[in-house]
Amino acid sequence: MLALVGVAQAACATVAPPAATTPAATAQQYLDHGRALIARGEMAAAATALRAALRREPDLIEARASLGLALYGTGDLDAAVEELRAALSREPDAVAARLTLATVLVAKQDWGAARVELEQILSAHPDLLQAHYSLGVVRYAQGDLDGAIEAYRRVLAGDPQNQDARYSLALVLKLVHRETEATPELLGAAQAGHARAQYFIGTAYASGVGVERDLAMAIMWWFRAAEQGVTQADEALAQFRQVALGRGRRVPSDREAVEQAFRDYRTALWRDFPDLAANGDDTVGGALLRRGRAREAVPVLIREAGALSEPAQRLLETLYEQGVEGQLPAHDPRILGYFNRAAAEGLRAPVR
Repeated sequence: MLALVGVAQAACATVAPPAATTPAATAQQYLDHGRALIARGEMAAAATALRAALRREPDLIEARASLGLALYGTGDLDAAVEELRAALSREPDAVAARLTLATVLVAKQDWGAARVELEQILSAHPDLLQAHYSLGVVRYAQGDLDGAIEAYRRVLAGDPQNQDARYSLALVLKLVHRETEATPELLGAAQAGHARAQYFIGTAYASGVGVERDLAMAIMWWFRAAEQGVTQADEALAQFRQVALGRGRRVPSDREAVEQAFRDYRTALWRDFPDLAANGDDTVGGALLRRGRAREAVPVLIREAGALSEPAQRLLETLYEQGVEGQLPAHDPRILGYFNRAAAEGLRAPVR
């Protein structure tokens, strides 16, 4: 969807259409205005403007194709398909309209129809990477896993930085039990910041599937994914904390291993700040505070506290109540969020 909007964005005007002297000129102005509204994400208003263009020029193919995109953005998928098919009946070579139609059909989970459109696009434009990516989605949904792998590899051959394709390729490779091929792809996407890939590579390190088992690495990747909103990563960390505290169902050796993994993770945090020197049981966040770097200290202290550092937890309590004059106000919402999560896990009393 974002890529399709980006195509429209390049040619957009940003003002409402002024009065024009001919229906064709007025229709073009409404078209430009509708495209500008699409670029701003105002899809309902864009649909209104584009319908106004079509009332004046019913054969204005660009307006009908843009209307299909706007309707897709409002969630009216059936109407979007109708407008896009009407546009293509008049101009079968309109690639952008056909690609939008394929996208809408994917959203409707009409996999067979979407595949027909995508294969028709690629027969004429074999290097169109967005079509290859969508074809990968369709082939996966149809159970054609080898075809999905081929499509995602084609995307990465043309755009090695497409981390969505890399992540999707890794998941399909895992499904066909090609772990040795899947893990480097998953790790590459995780290192590039792909949140879901970070969660799954953490799970791989936790279980030793495709990589050597390393619980500290699992914790690191789960923290990164959790900070990007992946709830499964939060849940995985919570389960590890329960094990480390002796509240889980695992055997004692697991508890010792998880406790050590949290310690190793806390030690590894120092590597992110080579200008700081560790001192006994000191915390990275505490060292940052002493350097007057309170804003940097808060997220680090939250990670350390989430990794069961009692000194970090005490520092967070002080920061929450008192703040740091000129740097950090009291009652920081990030710290309160940590307190609420910790209370929900039974790690501390609720904060009033």
